[in-house]
Amino acid sequence: MSEQPRRPRKPGKPYRRPQKDPVRILAFEALRAVDERDAYANLVLPPLLRKAREKEGPENFDARDAALATELVYGTLRRQGTYDAIIADCVDRPLREVDPPVLDVLGLGVHQLLGTRIPSHAAVSATVELARVVLGDGRAKFVNAVLRKVARDDLDGWLERVAPPYDEDPEDHLAVVHSHPRWVVSALWDSLGGGRAGIEELLAADNERPEVTLVARPGRATADELLGEEAAVPGRWSPYAVRLSEGGEPGAVDAVRENRAGVQDEGSQLVALALANAPLDGPDRRWLDGCAGPGGKAALLGALAAERGAFLLASEKQPHRAGLVAKALDGNPGPYQVIAADGTRPAWRPGGFDRVLVDVPCTGLGALRRRPEARWRRRPEDLDGFAPLQRGLLRSALEAVRVGGVVGYATCSPHLAETRAVVADVLKQFPDAELFDARPLLPDVPDLGEGPDVQLWPHLHGTDAMYLALIRRTA
Repeated sequence: MSEQPRRPRKPGKPYRRPQKDPVRILAFEALRAVDERDAYANLVLPPLLRKAREKEGPENFDARDAALATELVYGTLRRQGTYDAIIADCVDRPLREVDPPVLDVLGLGVHQLLGTRIPSHAAVSATVELARVVLGDGRAKFVNAVLRKVARDDLDGWLERVAPPYDEDPEDHLAVVHSHPRWVVSALWDSLGGGRAGIEELLAADNERPEVTLVARPGRATADELLGEEAAVPGRWSPYAVRLSEGGEPGAVDAVRENRAGVQDEGSQLVALALANAPLDGPDRRWLDGCAGPGGKAALLGALAAERGAFLLASEKQPHRAGLVAKALDGNPGPYQVIAADGTRPAWRPGGFDRVLVDVPCTGLGALRRRPEARWRRRPEDLDGFAPLQRGLLRSALEAVRVGGVVGYATCSPHLAETRAVVADVLKQFPDAELFDARPLLPDVPDLGEGPDVQLWPHLHGTDAMYLALIRRTA
């Protein structure tokens, strides 16, 4: 067979294979998982980081690489709304007509340009190289053209251009500047009670990287023990809380590995402490966590109950989440039981508990620092989907507690439809139950609101925006 003549190469620069950057490829893979599979970044990133370390070796993928990959993923997700508005100003078609993988690469590039200290030329060249690897040369040229337009100005300059003036449309201005959907801005503003300064501070706090907070489980570990760890500082409010400064790794802490301590936001700790310390009329022997998954509050409640000789029943509807609860409670020094049961169809007798906690499923608008993708995933109609479940769980909790006992209704959302509206509606059906002031149970925590319920805030307390209402059965 005769050899086919080679096609002559066009004049110009010789072809160069794209250079694979493991950090940016990892960040791109994480963003695609969030978009395609509705995954959460905090669940996707750890296995991707482990895989990169194993594949590249510690000399080619170290702690600084892991930190950069994490910043690229979370920063891009948090500022997605702002970056989309900027990208939209730089392309000649609606964003919905741009392929999602291309938008992910562009988002990573814009974050490097406007949200990090990476020099502009390096941010553009590294992102274009990523595009060549994951998108191909053709679409890499499009990425290059867009990023060069973005690089002509800084973030403040872009915001002046793409955000509507505050005086003309306050909510849309805040939505673009602080990268939240407009409906979320409106809901958070309502919950705060008005005023520009407060909502700006809250939205800005949602875009900050949250600290890792540990909880020392009473009777098994102490805050002093955890403070002996590198990068550890005391918590702000909970006597069991210890914060890890930047770079602190929970998995490196002996007490965490041994299940004597855990990772738990301080707001979540305060909810459990307030319920545990609420005054009771009568005995204090049986506690119920009616929505126990994934187990953080149950583990703290179980440890507190054990100190008093009380029994904890931890119930979770989803079997796999009930398994997480059992893991969190493993080694608890006092009596406890974990069951997989539907809290709206109780597996226990009415009136059998002295203290009951229901931390109900919700939109999660109070944890946008930790799960930034949730702000883009949630829709206003989701509130209607959660409403019957939230009311049903609170009704079941009030039926489960004895006369003189206390129910704690908690949710990691400050949305009024998930907090006060639920409590008010259910209490109309229970004339023998009454709200009482939860604020004295958190005596060192300021700015808890007008009461009798408690609303925590990221910008005021450095916690997730946890809500708590305490209710006592009176007859």
